[in-house]
Amino acid sequence: MIRYVKGIFHPAIDGTCIVETAGGIGFLITLAGNSPLYRHLDGEEVKVYTLMTVREDDMSLYGFSSMEELELFRLLITVNGVGAKAGMAVMSILPVGELKRAIALEDAAALTAASGVGKRTAQRIVLELKDKMGEDALLGGKGGKGEAPVPTSQRREAVEALTALGYSKAEAEDAVGAIPDDGLTGEEYIRRALRNMKSFL
Repeated sequence: MIRYVKGIFHPAIDGTCIVETAGGIGFLITLAGNSPLYRHLDGEEVKVYTLMTVREDDMSLYGFSSMEELELFRLLITVNGVGAKAGMAVMSILPVGELKRAIALEDAAALTAASGVGKRTAQRIVLELKDKMGEDALLGGKGGKGEAPVPTSQRREAVEALTALGYSKAEAEDAVGAIPDDGLTGEEYIRRALRNMKSFL
């Protein structure tokens, strides 16, 4: 398998690019519509993480700017009914962090913005992948770089308690996710989240 290609970037307008290696080989690579790789200028050197798919009549390379993007795409195409084309369509609707958060929060409606992805397929993606997104996807996106990860069970306890009090899951996730401190007990997260919710009103 080709895990990555490093070389000179030549973007195209059809959702692909060519990466020309030092050996003079040009790899045709399909990119997501919002890929960060498009920020590079024609002629710049890039490193593209790739996944190769092989069918009876076709071999294709799909490219990503990071291993995180690649791994999310790999998960998407494990979902029944989601092939590489649909997977790339889903990857094109949001940055990878926001996409993982949408899946973790069971926001199937957001996924239907992808070309060719209907409500049933979006719900299947959420059902099969929500537990694989990780705690940073579920509660992240609000802290700055370098913040330590927070114990999963304590944050989850707070979110579950808030939803039991009648708050929506999204409200609970946002309020708990806005707490920058780590190492707190579940009760402390709940109290601070409730203060956050009052400040949001």
